[in-house]
Amino acid sequence: MKREDYISDETVIKRANEAVRIELEKNKALGVPVVIYDRESQIIYQENDDGTRIEVGRRMRKERYSERISKKA
Repeated sequence: MKREDYISDETVIKRANEAVRIELEKNKALGVPVVIYDRESQIIYQENDDGTRIEVGRRMRKERYSERISKKA
C-alpha cells in the first residue's frame, strides 16, 4: 500500500469523533449512563439518560506521569 493511499490525519480524527458521538447517542437511547470528564472543573461525572449528573470523582494528580517520575529521580 502506497503512502498516497492512506487517509489523512484530519479524516481519522473526524471518524473517531463521529464514532464517539454515535456511541453516546446509542447509550442515551438505551438508557445506559455515560461517564464524562469535565476538563475545566476536572471532575468525573456519571450522566444519566434524563440529563442528571452525579459526581463520581475528581482528578487526583495535576502533572503528567513523566513529570512525576523525573521528580523522584
